[in-house]
Amino acid sequence: MALNTPRGWLITYDITNPKRLMRLHRFLVRQATPVQYSVFHFAGSPAQMGRLMADIATRIDPATDDVRGYQLPEHLSIDTLGRGSLPGETFLLSPTSPTLQTLLQAAGK
Repeated sequence: MALNTPRGWLITYDITNPKRLMRLHRFLVRQATPVQYSVFHFAGSPAQMGRLMADIATRIDPATDDVRGYQLPEHLSIDTLGRGSLPGETFLLSPTSPTLQTLLQAAGK
């Protein structure tokens, strides 16, 4: 896969220090879509994900904290139980999703 091909990523974290936890959470809210409190969806290329993880590395203590990034499959199926945490009509779509491509074509983009 080319380094500029956009993909979907799941970022999760477990931060031991409350101050670092809040700092990382505030940072990730500006970069990605919150799915649950410590789970985020990021849409970007592997190169962009690498830069994001490098930025995250400057905000954590690698000896005690755990941050993971998982590349999502191109054709993703999401099943949920219980109350969803995404606001209103928010959907997670991979940048190469046929649904997203249809929506973009309909919007003339």
